[in-house]
Amino acid sequence: MAPRRSKPSNSRSNTDYQAAAALRPRLEQARLDLLALFRALDQLHLSQELPDELHELFELDADFAEALCVLDQPKRPLDWSAMKRDTLASLEETDSARKHFLDSLPPKTRNKLEARTHLVRSGLKPEDAYLLIPGRDPHFG
Repeated sequence: MAPRRSKPSNSRSNTDYQAAAALRPRLEQARLDLLALFRALDQLHLSQELPDELHELFELDADFAEALCVLDQPKRPLDWSAMKRDTLASLEETDSARKHFLDSLPPKTRNKLEARTHLVRSGLKPEDAYLLIPGRDPHFG
């Protein structure tokens, strides 16, 4: 028979959850920034010629969406400190991954993409950070 694991105390679990939940604004910002980039790529018809460097940004966006979804379930038994650690690592990786992707593009294309991304980003609403997140998607609920 396997040994029983003791459950973390509610105070520790709640404290860990609060620390992870404090990342919500950064997660929302990161998702909006990536969404703007993805939409700009599509609008400029560059999405057909995507370099491999873009896949890392897709994976980071998926990580952020998952973290936002999990934060909406605070009663769920989870290692919140590990979630915070992993989320911080992904957030810290975003700028370098974005730069690596943009550096893979020809300068003229990069300049057009950055200008369009800025325009798209200015039109996004805060709730758009929850696109494709079950129960929170502003278009599908």
